[in-house]
Amino acid sequence: MTKQEIAGILDEIAILLELKGENPFKVRAYQAGARVVETLEEAELERLTRDGELESIKGIGEALARKISEMRGTGGLGFYDELKASIPPGLIEMLQIPGLGPKKIRALHDKCGVTDIPGLTAACQSGAVAALDGFGEKTQEKILAGIRNREIYGRRHLWWDARPVAEAILEGLRALPQVRRAEAAGSLRRKMETIGDLDFIVAAGDAAPVVAWFTSQPGIGEVTARGETKASVRFATGLQADLRIVPDEQFVFALHHFTGSKDHNVQMRQRALSQGLSLSEWGLAPAGGGESVKEKVGKGGPGAAAPTTEKELFALLGLREIPPELREGLGEIEAAEAGPLPRLVRRGDLRGAFHNHTNASDGHNTLAEMAGAAARLGWEYLGIADHSKSSRQANGLSEDRLMAQVAAIRSFNASGKCPTRLFAGVECDILADGQLDFDDATLARLDYAVVSVHNAMAQPEEVMTARIIRAIENPHATMLGHLTGRLLLRREGYKVDAGKVIDAAIANGVIIELNASPQRLDMDWRHWRKAAERGLLCSINPDAHEIAGLDYVEAGVNAARKGWLCPENVLNTRTLAEVTAWLDAKKKAR
Repeated sequence: MTKQEIAGILDEIAILLELKGENPFKVRAYQAGARVVETLEEAELERLTRDGELESIKGIGEALARKISEMRGTGGLGFYDELKASIPPGLIEMLQIPGLGPKKIRALHDKCGVTDIPGLTAACQSGAVAALDGFGEKTQEKILAGIRNREIYGRRHLWWDARPVAEAILEGLRALPQVRRAEAAGSLRRKMETIGDLDFIVAAGDAAPVVAWFTSQPGIGEVTARGETKASVRFATGLQADLRIVPDEQFVFALHHFTGSKDHNVQMRQRALSQGLSLSEWGLAPAGGGESVKEKVGKGGPGAAAPTTEKELFALLGLREIPPELREGLGEIEAAEAGPLPRLVRRGDLRGAFHNHTNASDGHNTLAEMAGAAARLGWEYLGIADHSKSSRQANGLSEDRLMAQVAAIRSFNASGKCPTRLFAGVECDILADGQLDFDDATLARLDYAVVSVHNAMAQPEEVMTARIIRAIENPHATMLGHLTGRLLLRREGYKVDAGKVIDAAIANGVIIELNASPQRLDMDWRHWRKAAERGLLCSINPDAHEIAGLDYVEAGVNAARKGWLCPENVLNTRTLAEVTAWLDAKKKAR
């Protein structure tokens, strides 16, 4: 096991122990052990484990050392498996409800006999939860809302989680000798932030072997439909996948139809009709005559068109090719008729990223490890923005710890050990009144500051909006982090007037980030096109808390493309020299 995996299990053990009502000191011991493991280099952890010297590290006692050695050596931990098995699965599932932590779940279990979410729902509806000490009516209402949201959100999946499933299916389909072409369609191909199910379009002559393979994949929990050219399966994770097999000459039409949003498809059909044509998943043919497009195409009648690419299909209707990400019925057809569409940003355009965390706060890797990972990505720079002091839950940095980190960053850059340049920043909390967590003198010593809301999220919209604008107006604010604080499929964002915040950011020369964490993707792509046209600058930030998190920029680029963003709209497509000059100019403007 890697150190991150070990730390994750130690953290989970602490949660499970708290669910069981164990001694708080024991719970904290596992939490502290997880933090200690995170601070170690992989090589150091390997040496200490090999030489039996884990107990020499402060915060790791004999029992913890044995468990870490077992995980490092075997890839598992018997104690953890037994502990997890001793707790009703329903209690663990309740941790998914926003606002419910181990202590509250334990109280609900002990005082109301709640063992699962249906039981919790019944206890709330009867008023039993509101009557408990430390709960009350408001907490009961929030729990019920959280349960409802969980049920609603459970029908969808993050794009980030669905993508690897889709890629494995596509690889398997394309490897079949009967398959000529295969593509994923639907909201996955349009790069929506969440998806309902997976759609696959396949061109194949002999459909039976393709259906047989599709319905016998590993991990399938249920085959919900199986026909000659169609099939649907549901994986054990709840994710559904639908297969459609068509003749090769219909592939482009089916792919376009099952990719586009409803609005895009309606507008495309209307455009076809305006030209005397009828467009559907079956093909493109002359309109009228009383026959469907399927019937006309089946007969191979005059005027039937069979493009081999989507580019050719769009050209038949007098349009430039529209990237899948833009097919939302939001003006893309008019733009494709008027002239060339903008060259949208790509992942390869990024030269670095800001808003990244280290193990100095709640990240899992050191400065050097994060810089090394950025260098392997070919990035010229990486911004470090650990949490500020008010984020106690995230081990936020005090002024002294922040300045020590700044010194370490300057020293690291001077050493020449890594080709990637580190920028010294901070994710500075926006306090409830709009003031920043650090004073101007402290912020002035940094290269940049990401300002973010992490608490008092229930403020009324006008209060929250004024709070964020006050922070943006601070001359030391470089960029605004995650505009709404949303967590996709888990938590709605706080109420804020995005238009007014965008106005303030433009007026004060402050960037608004596109937080690329797959659970955030915040600011939402729907705001970006108009904001960028007015001059708002974006930074696609991974909000990485570990090395692997740097790859989140891919999800951010997806959202940026959906928001019509081009490389020139994004700060971190610029070279190191250009970014340095921009940051220096921002400082001088103070």
